[in-house]
Amino acid sequence: MSDYIVSARKYRPDSFESLIGQDTIARTLSNSIRRGQLAHAYLFCGPRGVGKTTTARIFAKMINCAHPGPEMEPCGECESCVSFQEGRSYCIHELDAASNNSVEDIKTLMEQVQVPPQVGKYSVYIIDEVHMLSQSAFNAFLKTLEEPPAHAIFILATTEKHKILPTILSRCQTYDFNRISIPDMVKNLRGIAQKEGITIDDESLHEIASKADGAMRDALTIFDQTVAFCGTTVKYEDVIRNLGVLDYKYCFQLVENFLTGNYAQAFLTFDEILAKGFNALHFVGSLSSHLRNLVVAKTGGLEPLLELPDSLKKLYQEQASRCSHQFLYEALGITTACETGYKAAVNPRLHIEFTLMRLSYLMGKPSDKPVVATAPAPEVKPAPVPEVKPEVKPEPAPQAEAPVRRRTPKTGSALSMSALMEEKKEEEAPVETVAESKALPEDEVVRLKWKELAGQYSSKPRLQSMLQSGNIQLSEENGTKLVEFFVTNEAQKQWVEEKMLRELENKLRELVTCTKVNVLVSVTPMEEIEKVPYMPEEKAKDLMEKNPEVRAFVADMGLDTK
Repeated sequence: MSDYIVSARKYRPDSFESLIGQDTIARTLSNSIRRGQLAHAYLFCGPRGVGKTTTARIFAKMINCAHPGPEMEPCGECESCVSFQEGRSYCIHELDAASNNSVEDIKTLMEQVQVPPQVGKYSVYIIDEVHMLSQSAFNAFLKTLEEPPAHAIFILATTEKHKILPTILSRCQTYDFNRISIPDMVKNLRGIAQKEGITIDDESLHEIASKADGAMRDALTIFDQTVAFCGTTVKYEDVIRNLGVLDYKYCFQLVENFLTGNYAQAFLTFDEILAKGFNALHFVGSLSSHLRNLVVAKTGGLEPLLELPDSLKKLYQEQASRCSHQFLYEALGITTACETGYKAAVNPRLHIEFTLMRLSYLMGKPSDKPVVATAPAPEVKPAPVPEVKPEVKPEPAPQAEAPVRRRTPKTGSALSMSALMEEKKEEEAPVETVAESKALPEDEVVRLKWKELAGQYSSKPRLQSMLQSGNIQLSEENGTKLVEFFVTNEAQKQWVEEKMLRELENKLRELVTCTKVNVLVSVTPMEEIEKVPYMPEEKAKDLMEKNPEVRAFVADMGLDTK
């Protein structure tokens, strides 16, 4: 067990040819070595686990190799290559800036830079996580980076390029490393599995690569973890159980439930997923990703975006052929809205179950199912009706005249959801309007509703004050009721017209149950605006004019109001 080496170290690339997913950078660095166009400072930046430090080591090994190959690959036999492989190289130095980030550490490095290499042409200094250096350490490093000795080459590596000082960036050749694609990671993992004698299917490899999120080191770590759990024979079921990933079969099953309108089965599937310990929010995210893959599979020309094994691609294409674009579009809108509102939901499970029900109603099939059972109807009908009618007859008589209280179903034996909605509209809409129009004249109804409208804006005191204090004038033009209310200045008028006018019109139309109502905004003429006393002298004068007793008291006492 002491000889075991993790795959991330055992299969670490040792040449530019073995680098994964960074072909452009490897070619650029090889050409610069071949032509002798070496810069004194390089900056390698990109996500974790994509080969920044590995590339720096290969580059440092290459420029000191005594007998490079025709493709500028290290020979592996010269003293520089052998010492590097054995970890005793005196011309390649590595510094972890995360733990050596002080000014003293940088000064020690600067003193070491002055010493020429004993073996090879260059002293290469690889500074990993360089963004962790302190501000003073960066300043101390700046002068040496600007004018380094001829034998010194600096390679800086970082995952956070934005934290590097611009003065440092301008003195380095910058190489941006990309995330490694899923096909490249699957290909590399498949080769390692063959070398290790491990049997694993493509679906498991794709799941491991997807979990790694573009980092080859993470993929190798997950691969080792999976092998430790499963042994030399790896199955897809064991992989998803070990990684805590939702089985893709659940998402396929749920979409089938949505297409058939079987929300009850969707509820049971969701309950089974929760019983296995999966996070509910991650479940919604997996469902959104599944719907996205269906959109890609259904749309021609997007096949490269579906990074899945061929067996899964066929399943997606088959299910996508039975889904309309409208269904997928609306389903994605529902699931993304569910993700957004999940954290604010008081009952998260109910929030997701309601989402599943909405998805099941997209095809319209659940609404065709009977809401009221037809079997009990003949049993309930004959017994109580004849006895109740003679006793209650005097009370419902006035209501019988109102046609809006009709409750007779239109569909005979079974009520549909659409029939219920139509009856609800017929029942509720005209009742209040008829009562009010009989009780009050039309203009009085509008004025009453205007006061009610003003009361709805208690959260906006400024607007409520305008609505309550402003006088309204009613007029009629071409059968449309015009409601004109006045504000005190042009700025208020402009604000109401731009921000609130449409909302006020819609709410007033709802209150008066009439669409032929328009709201206008006008400015009160200056001569009609009541002058409000502001200064103490004005207030005293106004008080004396309105109260003779106060005026007499001021005269008797000889008070000065100025």
